[in-house]
This record gives sequence, C-alpha cells and structure tokens, in this order.
Amino acid sequence: MLMWRERLVRVHVECDKGDRGERGTHGKPGTVGSPGPQGAEGTRGAKGQAGAPGDACKTQHSAFSVGRRKSLHSVDNYQALIFDTIFVNSPEHFDMFTGKYHCHTPGIYFFNVNIHTWNFKETYLHIMQNESEKAIVYAQPSDRSIMQSQSVMLSLQEGDEVWIRLYKRERENAIYSDDVDIYITFNGYLIKPEMK
Repeated sequence: MLMWRERLVRVHVECDKGDRGERGTHGKPGTVGSPGPQGAEGTRGAKGQAGAPGDACKTQHSAFSVGRRKSLHSVDNYQALIFDTIFVNSPEHFDMFTGKYHCHTPGIYFFNVNIHTWNFKETYLHIMQNESEKAIVYAQPSDRSIMQSQSVMLSLQEGDEVWIRLYKRERENAIYSDDVDIYITFNGYLIKPEMK
C-alpha cells in the first residue's frame, strides 16, 4: 500500500506543468535562397503628367541686307562703300556709318554685293576681309550699263570686318544708283557658327 502511494505521488510530480521560461535569443540568419521564378507582367500603368517645358534652344544668328541710293565716283584714295538703306540688320552687326560688317560670332559666312555699272566708266570694287582683298567686282568701260554681282563665303573670327572697297582714282571708275530705285546692295549672313 505504501509503495502504491509513492508511485502515485511520483507520477503526480512528473505531470505538473512548470512556469514559462524566458524568450531565447534570435538565431543566426539562414543562407539566402535562390531567386524565385519571374512573376507575370502586370497591367500597364496610367500615363504620367507632362513634364515642365525645357529651356529654349539658343541659336546664334547674324544677318544684314543694306542698299545705297546714291552713285559713287572714285577719289584719290581707296574708299569704303557706304550705304543709306537698311533692309535687315539683325542683330545690328552692320555699321551704317563705316559701311562695315563686324563679326561677333566666329564661323562661316556668306556675302554678296550687287552693283550697277556707269556708262563709259570702269567698275572696280573688292569684297574685303579686314585689309585683305577676297573677291573682285569688275566691269570694263562700255556704252551699256549692266548689273554686276559677286558672292563669296568667308571664315571669320570675332572682330573681323567685311566691307566693300572702291578702287582709287588712278583707275577712274564709278557705280550708278538713283533716288528712285536701289541698284546697289550688300548682303551677308552666318551660315554655320564655329563649334567650341
């Protein structure tokens, strides 16, 4: 009988639940698993809002077109052809007082001059770059007056000047115009700015 009670007590003691212990520390992270398969493509999202306008493209330009209403005769010295009428001068790189175009943007330029010869007089002009003769406008004396034209492309650097020079009196020459119509014109514009 005593042996049975001891066994009963022992079983009872073994079956009692103890208090809950404290939480243990986190274990070390496991190794990264291999990537899973790519998921199915989602539906296309809504169109986003338009962005703010960008800066305007900065373009370089220079152009002029001028005319002369008065005839011109040669004198003892070389003289610049001065103009009195502006068709275009943007952005005012052509100086009407000196008759010279001033280069502000290095690059390749196109120039053209048109003149009307004078009967029985020689016509002798040059398109000048600074003090260098670049192209000639020439006509021999004739009993008929004609229109003459010359064009040239020039590579200019900042500060260069382009102008029309009338030859001096030792070669008597003249160009014709009047107050009604413009026979004499000088034109030029920037074709391609120099790349920096």
